[in-house]
Amino acid sequence: MLRKAWFVAGLLVAGSIAAAGTAAHAEVRGLHFTLSPYAGFTSLKKEVTLQDGFLYGARVGLMFGPYIGIEGTYGLSPTELTSNQYADVKLHHVGGDLMFKPFPKGGVQPYLIGGVAMVRTDPETGSTEDETGFEAGGGVVIAFKPRAAARIDLRDVAWEPTGTSTLTHNLFLSAGLQFGIFGSLADSDGDGVIDEKDTCAGTPNGVRVDLSGCPLDGDRDGVADGIDRCPDTPGGIRVDEFGCAVDSDGDGVTDDRDKCPGTPHGIRTDASGCAGDSDSDGVSDDKDRCENTPHGARVDPTGCPTDADGDGVYDGLDQCSNTPRNARVDSKGCPITVSEKETQLLDTGLLRLNNVNFDTGKSTIKPESYAVLDEVGQILARWDELKIEVGGHTDSQGDAAMNQKLSEDRAQAVADYLLSKFVDIGRDQFTVKGYGEGQSIADNKAAAGRAENRRVEFKVLNKEVLKKEIDKSRMLKEGEK
Repeated sequence: MLRKAWFVAGLLVAGSIAAAGTAAHAEVRGLHFTLSPYAGFTSLKKEVTLQDGFLYGARVGLMFGPYIGIEGTYGLSPTELTSNQYADVKLHHVGGDLMFKPFPKGGVQPYLIGGVAMVRTDPETGSTEDETGFEAGGGVVIAFKPRAAARIDLRDVAWEPTGTSTLTHNLFLSAGLQFGIFGSLADSDGDGVIDEKDTCAGTPNGVRVDLSGCPLDGDRDGVADGIDRCPDTPGGIRVDEFGCAVDSDGDGVTDDRDKCPGTPHGIRTDASGCAGDSDSDGVSDDKDRCENTPHGARVDPTGCPTDADGDGVYDGLDQCSNTPRNARVDSKGCPITVSEKETQLLDTGLLRLNNVNFDTGKSTIKPESYAVLDEVGQILARWDELKIEVGGHTDSQGDAAMNQKLSEDRAQAVADYLLSKFVDIGRDQFTVKGYGEGQSIADNKAAAGRAENRRVEFKVLNKEVLKKEIDKSRMLKEGEK
């Protein structure tokens, strides 16, 4: 019995040492086999008529998951008859058991077993005897390597010895190793590093880790790679839970680049996070009531252009400041001089030209007439609201029908010239008409009268528009500034 006590104490010490070394472990998961060599001793009832002895053997198991498995055991105990210590006997033990682990996780895993048993008594002299029975017990598995563990097992093996009808309960105590074969090693946090080697348990799903199972953080922003949506954040920048630079005022410019933090919500900003100035007038968009102010124009505090002389050209663009109010000005804000021809057209609604010359009997305009037509074109381009009739007139020399056709062709030639030279004049602004010799204004018998009758007239057809324009603008006579 002293020998047995020391053996039990040794098993307990070995178990404690093994358990102390299991701070990190890796359980085998899924369908896998176990192989468990062991050694121990037996404590037999007196009805068996065998002395207690050492026991050694092996177990092979098949685990279907973390909780349930089956296991086969074979053990051999060399012993002697209690009636004759010199009569050697071999006690064979075979068992088939169901194993249940109620707490399969962790470094120390207790288990329960139960099943059928067979023992064979094989004396050195005499006949071999086989008895069947059952067994039940339990133990503990103490993991210290991914696929290796220490194991302590205590089971009650019950059978009826030959020649008796008494069921005997015999204790088989053993200790040994257990190896996991096949299956997969436990990775509780699913980071690809088994629990035994994982020094950072509980890593969030999707995080990339190093060989020790600890999260990688390539840009060192405090958000692990794998869940970092901005993996190249520069050092020192404050980030959100996704690893992206924070934009505290929500203006679309991150705090590290925002030179104007605290921008009110909804205000458009530039690349530096400051309120934008789309038209570059010096007034930020959030305060600018007049967007798209022309570049160079001076504005008031609301961003609207000023026009001190009221000529319609903004200050800053006006090259002739202090223009008299209502004076007609050009795009630079300077007064437009009004020629005699323009005055005639605006005052009477009719401009008559006697110095537009054509080749004799033809509608070809002579080059010396281009200057006067160009002056007329410039006038009509400024008054693009007016509808103009270009009328052609001839003297009475020659056939009247020929003169009619000639007047039409010459009026059309004048209109075509102006349209080709001045892009601001629209084709729908002109109406062309030939009058032939029918509207003479001088005596055709005299050369001077015939010269006066050969003319081109520009007649305003929509005089109501002309009146509105005249009322709107005070005209400056030619030479006045």
